[in-house]
Amino acid sequence: MLSRIADVLVPAVGRLSVTTDPGAAFAPGSVVAANHTSLADPAVVLAALHRLGVEPVVMAAAGLWRIPLLGPALAREGHIPVVRGDRRAAAALDAAAEALEQGRLVLIYAEGGLPRRRDAAEAAPGAFRSGLARLVERTGAPVVPVGQAGARRVTSGGAVKQLAGLATAPLRRPELHVHVGAPVVLTGDRAVRTARARGAVTTAWRTAASRLGEPAALAA
Repeated sequence: MLSRIADVLVPAVGRLSVTTDPGAAFAPGSVVAANHTSLADPAVVLAALHRLGVEPVVMAAAGLWRIPLLGPALAREGHIPVVRGDRRAAAALDAAAEALEQGRLVLIYAEGGLPRRRDAAEAAPGAFRSGLARLVERTGAPVVPVGQAGARRVTSGGAVKQLAGLATAPLRRPELHVHVGAPVVLTGDRAVRTARARGAVTTAWRTAASRLGEPAALAA
């Protein structure tokens, strides 16, 4: 339901386009890793994946489960709350590993949070935390890198600016783009796996951001 709702709502606030690498594929039990830039980008990514026939389990901040209506829906559909900076975060990896073993796809934001920048410009993904590498070590799952760009044009900055951006987006209709890369199998130690995953997501992001003419991607 969450993916279908996203695919209905996102076109109301922006113009979404989706591209894929020639070898892009979503094998059962894959980890989908995306860059995180805005409160709007989970909906953008879910809408793009839904168009490709994919409805993943999402690992997301546990605070979302306290929101009326949204929280019960997340729990009902088996999405995974992540309590950051707490030993309970290990339970999220347990739940993700179980979902992968059942053949489901798990969407993870390995940066673990949003950038502190207040402007609407794009930038390459920040440092990845170790959760993605640990999940892959445990399950052997392939990683499908996803890069999204344009979500910061919907919401970015402080609370007032974010509300204003969301309210005016249906009139502005900003361009949004999601690019799906070919799956990668991570090997090596935890640091190497983390670096390879970040590199693959960065490449996918660069493709997406280039489509929108973002200076940071064009310069790279």
